[in-house]
Amino acid sequence: MVGAVSKLAVDQLAVVGTRWHRERMDAPAMMRRLAQVIDAHDWGGLPMLLHDDFVCRYVHTGEVFDRASWVRLNAEYPGFDHLVLQDCVGAGARAAGRSHVTGLVGERLEHFEVATFIALQDGLIAEMTEVWTDVDSKAREGSRPT
Repeated sequence: MVGAVSKLAVDQLAVVGTRWHRERMDAPAMMRRLAQVIDAHDWGGLPMLLHDDFVCRYVHTGEVFDRASWVRLNAEYPGFDHLVLQDCVGAGARAAGRSHVTGLVGERLEHFEVATFIALQDGLIAEMTEVWTDVDSKAREGSRPT
């Protein structure tokens, strides 16, 4: 029984510590933490960064995800390899980041770029907007001055 009490006490301290740390993070710090959690494939830790009313919008596809569906999308995304946050700007409750993402499609390593915009509420990510693109994308013919 002593072991169970110890484990419970440690778990409770972890929750208190996480809450204390989270409440002191501004949006740029939360963006960096989000990137670390996703790159580590820490799908159990991902929901702890998201507000209960979390909404994510994908501009490029028009899709909208709630907390559970966005975590599931990330956890079950076929071939996901790495996410590296390359740039992050913001202050207070808002931040924008640019990341490089790799994933395996068959045996080929594909490269993507994503722009992520977040807004915090109660110290958690409540709103997110993302825009994804393939690194190999080419401008449409005729879309640039000659």
